[in-house]
Amino acid sequence: MHQASDLARQLARNAESVCRHYLPEGHRQGRYWLVGDVEGTPGRSMFVRLTGPESGKGAAGKWTDAATGEHGDLLDLIAANRRLGSLAETLEEARHFLSLPAPDPRETTHRSSAPTGSPEAARWLWAISRPIHGTLAETYLSERGITDLRNCGCLRFHPNCWYRADRDDLPNTPDAFPALIASVRDNNGTLTGLHRTWLTPHGNGKAPLATPRRAMGELLGHGVRFGPSGTTMIAGEGIETMLSLRQIMPAIPMIAALSAAHLAALQFPRMLRRLYIARDNDAAGRTAHDDLASRAQDAGIEALPLDAEIGDFNDDLRQFGTDAMRADVRVKLILEDAEHVIG
Repeated sequence: MHQASDLARQLARNAESVCRHYLPEGHRQGRYWLVGDVEGTPGRSMFVRLTGPESGKGAAGKWTDAATGEHGDLLDLIAANRRLGSLAETLEEARHFLSLPAPDPRETTHRSSAPTGSPEAARWLWAISRPIHGTLAETYLSERGITDLRNCGCLRFHPNCWYRADRDDLPNTPDAFPALIASVRDNNGTLTGLHRTWLTPHGNGKAPLATPRRAMGELLGHGVRFGPSGTTMIAGEGIETMLSLRQIMPAIPMIAALSAAHLAALQFPRMLRRLYIARDNDAAGRTAHDDLASRAQDAGIEALPLDAEIGDFNDDLRQFGTDAMRADVRVKLILEDAEHVIG
């Protein structure tokens, strides 16, 4: 018996009881339990299916947060709601809720943790991270001129995120730091990986590490998504680059591919018709733009460059401010887009 899948099915058979226990501020409406988010905040953006088949489309226990694009089963919900740090803890919590006995130890061997760097490991780190507002991650971004974080459910914070030192780090480098956590998702909204930016204890910059930014999971073709996919989007390399553009264009969907190589390999949403490519001012950025633009044109998608004045758009934001950057970007957009997304 595969414990996780079996427990998920048993939870799904008791979906309403699970919701009433873990999400008491929500309420039933028809076949769904409505609540604000996995933390149980009052609201209506997250819905849990209470009835349906055991698996496949429309299965009971499946949930989606329309505000962030997150989704999963009831094990995922429990992990996120209780901020549990491992699969073993989540299974134990589920068994406790269902009043089940402890499993045969032979069945749990090698199932208590996920392989380091895997999508499953990324999912558990995401589940135990917290919303970004009021954290050191918000402080860090504010120091870089990024203050509007509305509808940025792809970003979270972990106060003590593990860091594996390498040979270029100083001796006695601590093994954990606070970190900005960003979810990497595919075009269906499935979490495939995470990006971590380790921070100083005060949030006033990146931690003094050899590699203060690292990604984990399956990244190729995917990215950190700001807003749902649309017919028009902006794609670029860095998270802070795209967040800087969101300060002046919060309504247009954007995606950060995390590197020049991954930007060139980005997978296109089916509805995409026009793609602006935020081009970093270096050789790798220009090559990534050319490769992505060529692929887009082959797919029948209009591809347009969007160049920063200095190195990238976070450089522009900090050097010139939002008003000057807005004026500069406006003239680089097609007129109908400039009127719609900037005004």
